Amino acid sequence: MAQAAFAPEPAPQHTEPSFDVLRWHDEPWTAQLALDLLPETNGPKVEVLSGSVIVTPHAGYDHQDAELDLAYHLKQAARRAKLWLYLETNVVSGEDLFIPDIVILDAPGGGRTTMDIGHAVLLGEIVSPGNRRKDIIDRPREYAAVGVPFFLRVDLRNRLPTLALYELIEGEYRPVAAAAAGTRFVMREPFEFSIDPGDLLGEEAAPTGPGPESADEEA
Repeated sequence: MAQAAFAPEPAPQHTEPSFDVLRWHDEPWTAQLALDLLPETNGPKVEVLSGSVIVTPHAGYDHQDAELDLAYHLKQAARRAKLWLYLETNVVSGEDLFIPDIVILDAPGGGRTTMDIGHAVLLGEIVSPGNRRKDIIDRPREYAAVGVPFFLRVDLRNRLPTLALYELIEGEYRPVAAAAAGTRFVMREPFEFSIDPGDLLGEEAAPTGPGPESADEEA
């Protein structure tokens, strides 16, 4: 008995953006396709690089702590220089879609869903343990290739924060300022800003289990 030829299931017709599309869309992805077909999310980052969708879960609490504290201080300094700071927003580079941790633009993004990477003055990444290569090697290389003038890296390894600023010179990022916790990070361009990297992390979590008072009560 002859077997029937396998026919792939036709792609469903979605009326609203849905992550279900990741199951059946087998053509190369572009930034515009992702924006059209995938839903907005406050959860994982959804980026597009070289035709593939990259989904990254939220980073840990130290990452969030450092990101918020750094953005609070950076934003004030950026506005004095007539620049605009955003966190984890859509930056389009040709057919690629990036969501850097820190985005500083030369134009406001109000009312927009995306900004072209040509408006990026500085892009920053906070190094995550599971994405060290991406944050230290891949993303700086990709941002440099399209001409982003400055790259900022925050490294929280061993809970000893370090900050490093790189400037694009002759097609490559070269370090212009760096500091570790307990010293002062000072940058002059693209605007003046300084901070002790040690101020970017809060206290460590309290140990789990009963505290002294609970132990006394149990005794």
